[in-house]
Amino acid sequence: MGQEPIRIAVVVGNPKRQSRTLGVAVEVASAVSRGISAPTQQVVVDLAEEASHLFDEQSDRLADLGTEVAQSHVVVVASPTFKATYTGILKAFFDRYGYRPLEGSVGVPVMTGAANIHALAVEVHLRPLLVELGATVPAAGLFVTEAELPDLEAVVGKWASSGVPLIRRSLDLP
Repeated sequence: MGQEPIRIAVVVGNPKRQSRTLGVAVEVASAVSRGISAPTQQVVVDLAEEASHLFDEQSDRLADLGTEVAQSHVVVVASPTFKATYTGILKAFFDRYGYRPLEGSVGVPVMTGAANIHALAVEVHLRPLLVELGATVPAAGLFVTEAELPDLEAVVGKWASSGVPLIRRSLDLP
């Protein structure tokens, strides 16, 4: 990777602006940044802020955001659990891409939900989406329940202790 900063994109598919899911995703990106011990640049795409552009095929704003995400080394993708899977707003964003736009990126699937009953959704639905888009997904996804939100730093820290070394290795970093 040389001296080039590691680009980390955060894409959040919660239809509510400034959501708790956004907070979780940003905390995950921060943990990755701290754990890789390299200079980083971060872009955050809160899709609730971009909803009016999602179905405009001519939107330069969405095209630019899509390019930034596709050029990132690490892509943290987060969604609340809706109907046992990720949200339509997230799908609409990624449906704008062509074939394997995240090739060469490391994907980090993150989901939030009311209770652990949907904890497998992160692995069953969100991981396959990232793989279909071409990302390598070396670490287990993170599912955070509402009850865990007050202890978010500890929850993400526990995930990071096993996940970040795998991400570091996938980025070919020491």
